[in-house]
Amino acid sequence: MGSGGRTGIGVVSGFVLRMLRESIPLPQTVLAERLGIDLGTVQGWESGRRPLGNVRAMDLLQLRRTLAPLGADGSLLCWLDAAMDADRILTAVLHPSADPADHPLAGWVQSRETAHLVAWAVRGIIPPALQPHANRRRRGPAPAGPQLSAADRADFFAQLRRTAESAGRAGERGLLLRRQSLYLASYDPAPDAEDWAEQALRTMRPALALRDYTPRWIEARTAATVAARRGDPVPLYDFVDALAADQHSELANLAYWAYWLGSMPPTQPDDDFLHRPDPTAWNPPHLFQQLTGSLHDAPGTVDLYVHSLHTLLRLHPWLPLADPASARHLSDRAVELLDARVLSPVSRHDVEAVHYRLQQTN
Repeated sequence: MGSGGRTGIGVVSGFVLRMLRESIPLPQTVLAERLGIDLGTVQGWESGRRPLGNVRAMDLLQLRRTLAPLGADGSLLCWLDAAMDADRILTAVLHPSADPADHPLAGWVQSRETAHLVAWAVRGIIPPALQPHANRRRRGPAPAGPQLSAADRADFFAQLRRTAESAGRAGERGLLLRRQSLYLASYDPAPDAEDWAEQALRTMRPALALRDYTPRWIEARTAATVAARRGDPVPLYDFVDALAADQHSELANLAYWAYWLGSMPPTQPDDDFLHRPDPTAWNPPHLFQQLTGSLHDAPGTVDLYVHSLHTLLRLHPWLPLADPASARHLSDRAVELLDARVLSPVSRHDVEAVHYRLQQTN
């Protein structure tokens, strides 16, 4: 059972554990023997019937310390916490507490890894970093990912809508709960999802008119990015234009990227770190590498990436020298973007400035 008597969900952490075991590789029987537990327990963990999130802290520590020396992929071990967090979110959405303030989306800023793992469970979208492990050939009718039933997937999005709509009852945490629920709801494939998202976004749209930083700035960013994912890049174009006019907003944008892309510790319980952005809390080379590697051509989204890279390079002009490989990749992408003509005029200027700066450091 989960907290508050709710049934726990363990499909995501169970599947990550399975990938960890397969990365060694090791049969379930041998892992059970090494851990000193029965085979049924390992099978229960991997199937999600026994959620890893319910395991005692000491037992979970022993599991990690058993897997690592056996040769489990270290990059996969880093996903285990995010997987348990994803299960916690799935549980909270499907079996909601009476008090929205108790929701995990109201009490912690989710990481990219957690959001991507939730999307894997409800939409089958494999996180890019996990594709080599997820696509491993398996014997028999083994699942290809952390599978929720079709009924649970439909219920997840229905409950998520209710969570977003009731977020106002969560007090100060309501803004965080609403925007994070709205982000996850943008994965909903239902025919009416776009209309519902548009209605939900209207409550955030006024924040897009604010030109200077306010506590509602993150609402504007969320509304603009969700609209772009839904096929309307105009709000994100306007948001990017507004960034250039306010230094605090520029730093808050980089701070959010640093958190989302893992360039700072994932330890933020709320959005206060955006109100006081601290560049010393970030790992600039890691952020440069992640932004460069994530850059793609989606309308609107590419403009936000480009402008963020432009800001980061102005703040840390030494980054191309610290990471020549990422700098070369970015230079090549800049040429492609200029030739493709997918950018707004403001972002085109940003790309030209980035490309010129990179050429100067060669």
